[in-house]
Amino acid sequence: MAANGSSPPMVHLLENQMNEAKKVKLTDGNEVGIPSKVIHIRSIPTEVSETEVISLGLPFGKVTNVLLMKKKNQAFIELEGESHAQAMVRYYNEVSPMIRGRPCFVQYSTHKELKTTQVNPAAQAALQAADGASAPHNTEIPKTVLRVIVENMLYPVTVDVMHKIFSKYGTVQKIITFTKNNTFQALIQMADPIAAYSAKFSLDGQNVYTACCTLKIDFSRLDALNVKYNNDKSRDFTNPNLPGGETITGGLPGAGIQPDPQHMALNLATMAQLQAAHAGQQFPFPGMSPHPAAMGLQGFHMAGGLQTGSVVLVSNLNEEMVTPEALFTLFGVYGDVVRVKILFNKKDNALVQFAEPRQAALAMSHLDKVKVWGKQIRVAASKHPVVQMPKDSQSEGGNLTKDFTNSPLHRFKKKGSKNYQNIYAPSGTLHLSNIPPTASEEDLKEAFAQTGGEVKHFKFFPKDRKMALIEMGSIEESVTALIEMHNYQLGDSSHLRVSFSKSTI
Repeated sequence: MAANGSSPPMVHLLENQMNEAKKVKLTDGNEVGIPSKVIHIRSIPTEVSETEVISLGLPFGKVTNVLLMKKKNQAFIELEGESHAQAMVRYYNEVSPMIRGRPCFVQYSTHKELKTTQVNPAAQAALQAADGASAPHNTEIPKTVLRVIVENMLYPVTVDVMHKIFSKYGTVQKIITFTKNNTFQALIQMADPIAAYSAKFSLDGQNVYTACCTLKIDFSRLDALNVKYNNDKSRDFTNPNLPGGETITGGLPGAGIQPDPQHMALNLATMAQLQAAHAGQQFPFPGMSPHPAAMGLQGFHMAGGLQTGSVVLVSNLNEEMVTPEALFTLFGVYGDVVRVKILFNKKDNALVQFAEPRQAALAMSHLDKVKVWGKQIRVAASKHPVVQMPKDSQSEGGNLTKDFTNSPLHRFKKKGSKNYQNIYAPSGTLHLSNIPPTASEEDLKEAFAQTGGEVKHFKFFPKDRKMALIEMGSIEESVTALIEMHNYQLGDSSHLRVSFSKSTI
């Protein structure tokens, strides 16, 4: 998206065209002038970007040029053909176009062609980004329902966050959120096709929070959404009287975490410190503060005001199978586990301490209610700020508490580790890496079969045989295989790395 800061040197019309622009009579109502492929847009906000202006024309055809005259609150766009421009003017004569919540006016320009004498980098970048994104036919207006997939979801994204983001491009009428194939998705119905198209063009590929929660947007095949309940999973903004219904948050990405930063229980002093510490950090959506976890806050604020730290309580474990090392490996998929303590008097419970609160939150959102060793475990925030080591490691129960601070197996030791981009919920397919050239497909399948599960499929990466995908018979079998096979020695100096994958074979 083009930046909205100070604009580069003004792109000029040819001298005679500029003179005509100064003389043009601005008309309202249906007096839209003589048809031309150049469209004159007026009453635009001063801070508008080329991208936002272009998005008004994209539903009707390819936009070939754009000119902003910010000081005059005007803009010109040129479409590929006159018929495209006619479709655009006809539509906006019935439906008032909006930019940043402000109505603007569209009419034919007196110019038959939009020529510029100077290259504007921002305009060229916006045109290049829009190339190929225009509607296939000048008469075809997209639907109003968007399908949004949130990839690399390190922090929760809710109905309220979606509403705040998409409202910038028009009226949001309805939202439904759900998970499919372990991926958080949303269906969003805008008030009109142009708002939907503008939102898609402007937001597709953007990150909700810094370097994560990437939006992938397409048009849905649905013509409209049928929302039955107004709750934390769905909302009909046109009908506030709908019942709340029952919501099930366990097991969903970000379940139970209040993600809207503006609703966090942060005092003004804390916010001032954060702003000072991150003054140079850029966040893509105006008015959206960064998620506290993205800025290294010392805890998350859960719904109801409970603040979570770095320790989680794991319950309903299989006490015959559980060990500190097994929990270190499983929970280490979501963060660097510092300490693990299996409770002496209740061995189906354990405390797991992470290096950072956001890692604890990831573990809670991905591992709660996952089946491990035949039992559905529960993962919740602990009241303990740290896991205490026993005074005497040789005492009874001393082997139930382990310190992993200096473990070489931490996945996220490096600040801003790329491993954060490959965090997924437990799935039946595992991603294998660091495979030595001496290891064959049969060697790996045999090794994973020893974990007690069924190996259904196996596939080396075509361009890199150091990596592969292996599909187990179930998610539970996959979890067990990860616990047993991560750091498995395959050669003299090669240890296998195993993580959950979003891919299938």
